Amino acid sequence: MAKKEEVVAEAGKLMTQRENIRNIGIVAHIDHGKTTMTDNLIAGAGLISKELAGDQCVTDFYELEQERGITINAACISVVYPYNDVNHLINVIDTPGHVDFGGDVIRAMRAVDGVIVVACAVEGVMPQTETVIRQALRERVKPTLFINKVDRLIGELEVTPEEMQQQFIKIINGVNSLIAKNAPKGKEKEWQVKVEDGSVCFGSAYRNWAVSVPQMKKTGISFKDVYEHVKSDQQKELSEKTPLFIAINDMVVKHLPNPLDAQKYRIKHIWPGDENSELGKAMESCDPNGPLMMMITKIQPDPHAREVAIGRIFSGKIEKGKEVFLLQSKKTGKIQLVGIYMAGDRVTLEDVYAGNIGAIVGLRDAFAGETISELKDADAFEGFMTKTEPVITMAVEATNMKDLPKLIEVIHSITKADPNIRAEINQDTGEHLVSGMGELHLEVTKYRIEHDNGIPVKTSPPIVVYKESVDAVSPEIVGKSPNKHNKFHFTVEPLPEAIAKALAEGEISEGKEKNKDKIQERVNKLVELGMDRDEAKSIWHIYGHNILVDKTKGVQYLFETKELVIQGFEEAMDNGPQAMEKVGGIKVTLRDASLHEDAIHRGPAQTLPAIKRPIWAAILSAKPKLLEPVQKVFISVPQSYLGAVSGELQTRRAGIDDMRTEGDTMIITARAPIKEMIGFAGAIRGATQGRAIWTTEFAGFQPLPRDLYASTIAEIRTRKGRDPQAPSPSFFMDA
Repeated sequence: MAKKEEVVAEAGKLMTQRENIRNIGIVAHIDHGKTTMTDNLIAGAGLISKELAGDQCVTDFYELEQERGITINAACISVVYPYNDVNHLINVIDTPGHVDFGGDVIRAMRAVDGVIVVACAVEGVMPQTETVIRQALRERVKPTLFINKVDRLIGELEVTPEEMQQQFIKIINGVNSLIAKNAPKGKEKEWQVKVEDGSVCFGSAYRNWAVSVPQMKKTGISFKDVYEHVKSDQQKELSEKTPLFIAINDMVVKHLPNPLDAQKYRIKHIWPGDENSELGKAMESCDPNGPLMMMITKIQPDPHAREVAIGRIFSGKIEKGKEVFLLQSKKTGKIQLVGIYMAGDRVTLEDVYAGNIGAIVGLRDAFAGETISELKDADAFEGFMTKTEPVITMAVEATNMKDLPKLIEVIHSITKADPNIRAEINQDTGEHLVSGMGELHLEVTKYRIEHDNGIPVKTSPPIVVYKESVDAVSPEIVGKSPNKHNKFHFTVEPLPEAIAKALAEGEISEGKEKNKDKIQERVNKLVELGMDRDEAKSIWHIYGHNILVDKTKGVQYLFETKELVIQGFEEAMDNGPQAMEKVGGIKVTLRDASLHEDAIHRGPAQTLPAIKRPIWAAILSAKPKLLEPVQKVFISVPQSYLGAVSGELQTRRAGIDDMRTEGDTMIITARAPIKEMIGFAGAIRGATQGRAIWTTEFAGFQPLPRDLYASTIAEIRTRKGRDPQAPSPSFFMDA
């Protein structure tokens, strides 16, 4: 077994050989075998015993991951692999499969250039498989495919060789269909996975073997031999004849791009700056001598260094003592140490070059999504291409008041590390409201506060996050500033469904675009989805899946007030008028304005109320509605328990979308409000005596039934310390 020091020394040498580097992610549906497969790659590099591969789960180094048997954190490890007698550095990120931790997958996609999609041979392409493939393709990350658990297909389901081949074809076609629909323009055919060229592997990560067509030609092992070895319980011999790490690493080196190739087409998509500038060219050529540009994709808590910033270096290098700029935070920092991560261990190096995934100690203000550069005026990288948002909240309170300052610091640290955890203080109760992607996400956050940081806390039962929206066009409503010298005329209306969906899925960039090409790209996309071109050109801001449009003509001093209008719009969207929940899916149009000639009379104290209040009044005048978060539920259960499952779903306002039979098992696809799914795990286990296997997938927001509307709004407002009755439009127009 190679010593870690030897691997690290060789990795250090290979970091400058960009053509021999591969940055890859392992992505899959939960329990399809990502971490087990990663173990095999680690064992193949000699970092753990081959006998332990599949059992050790090296990248699940966090205690809670080992306890629960699932991946919670995306974990990096670097391995060295000789391909055609040339050493290659493969930087691997093992990602979570549980839907609650999908944000980690999204962030990991920015750091890598290729992925191995792991699909279970028995279950095939599952909902989260589809999600992670889409996420990878949006980031211009090329996929390959590993069909895992082939031994289960043969041994447990006892399929014939012909049925096995048919199942393989079904999975490959499913993956290729997703690639064809979601791949970058021009890559739809080029990025298809094919059995014949070796971009598809088949095997058993737990049993440590894999085959591909090129590997079969080398070893002489055929599909028929695989079938017979599994049938006769000779998988150990199979793993010696055709080890998994060789088939997979060969596929990675041959079919996934190196940073030199990948950055040529990725940079223009993930960076809004001028690609013909010196910095743009340095990044497209992955120049280690160019200016430093790095995007932080993960903040890793560290017992010795408090926080370590991990991310992809696109040009230049990180080195100890270098002064850098944090472009979004507009702060400076000094790098104290640099290195790479080997699962749970941080290894210190002298420097880490462009094209690699590096770690920095010393940047206290860094957060996941931050851009690090040595150029103060450089454009920051685009936000992550896929959006996820918290849908469930818990109130957190320190058991001992003396722990309150530490609790505030810990929650701030957690939100920096995981942008999908959001925190705010309830101004009326003083509680911290922590929002996440699901019950498990909040459980893990509580564990981090209590176990990792030693702060006992009291938490509330989970609270669901709603959204406010509208169903009609409002009348034009005028807002006056307190001094009566400024007026703003607004209307509000629902966004067309196609545009709202594109915003929710991250297909249209949010924020105030500066880059002319990006603005034009956004305009073209909106026109394609049905928006008038002139209106698309008049967009001032896109925020929280809402659009602010300027349709004024010749208003004096409006340009000077533009930033305040945008700020007022954001504040109005952050706290809707019905239940003080976020607003989503609306278009706010500024129709006219009259402004005082003296800037002192149109400052924030005067203009912000005159912007927010008419927007709120317009929302309440446009058939307001409340949207509740829903999730798809996929349940596999013996037929004899179908009645118990159906009954449980009916009590939770679930609608059944599909029901099919596979052998003596029923596969049910349903859609249910997240509020009703709280406590579902225990209930379904009890109803089926533990025989149901189920997973969920976030499915967006849907209108709350009208018979629940008033009671839900009253419940939310009461919880927030407000009058239970939602205000009328006139409430915002009287002041």
